[in-house]
Amino acid sequence: MHRGARPGKLERGWLAPGGVAAALAVGAAVAWGYGWRGLVVLFAFFLSGSLLTQLAERRAPRRTARQVIANGGVAAVAAWLGAWPAAVGAIAAATADTWATELGAFSPIAPRLITTGARVTRGASGGITALGTIGGVAGAAVIAALAQLVRPRGAAPGSAALIAAAGVAGMLGDSLLGATVQAKYECPTCDARFESGNRVCHEPVRLTRGWRWLDNDGVNLAATLVGAAVAALGSRH
Repeated sequence: MHRGARPGKLERGWLAPGGVAAALAVGAAVAWGYGWRGLVVLFAFFLSGSLLTQLAERRAPRRTARQVIANGGVAAVAAWLGAWPAAVGAIAAATADTWATELGAFSPIAPRLITTGARVTRGASGGITALGTIGGVAGAAVIAALAQLVRPRGAAPGSAALIAAAGVAGMLGDSLLGATVQAKYECPTCDARFESGNRVCHEPVRLTRGWRWLDNDGVNLAATLVGAAVAALGSRH
């Protein structure tokens, strides 16, 4: 299944204390670059992703500062630099990945690893489902359509199809990285598997695959970079 971010009101449930500061910083950068137009697209990602996460996991997401930066940092920098296609491409990628993760949780069919097709457990990095993938494409398309609707005058051209394709590319990049180089750990005693090296089990976990420094937040950041790059390069042709 593709990965994504986690009852209550926005300030109490959807953001951890550090996440509030990070979200304000991301929002300020986007607003600096594109005013309310950029904020509309950014808010569409945040609201839809948080609602889907709450629906799928039956609890509100608690986005930390790292998660907010991983999903919105590239868009913030692109907006601050005045690169509209790159900014909305990054948001489309973050949205596609989040929708794929949360809608994929409802799939009646077990996910398969994107690289080999082998069956994997639900929630495993690099695992995808047909339902999740369709959901991710839909998420990218929604952001692409909204971005076209509010696109500022004078912004570099970029069709809705291009932005949607950038979002899907980021989503697939996320899964590929998750299946190949994202760090995976296990407990030597009970074989429990984790995606974080600081999990407490029977004894210290050991790295079994991937790069120790590349965690889920790093993969999410890379996915938004892919989305931004595809949109930016495509808008030049």
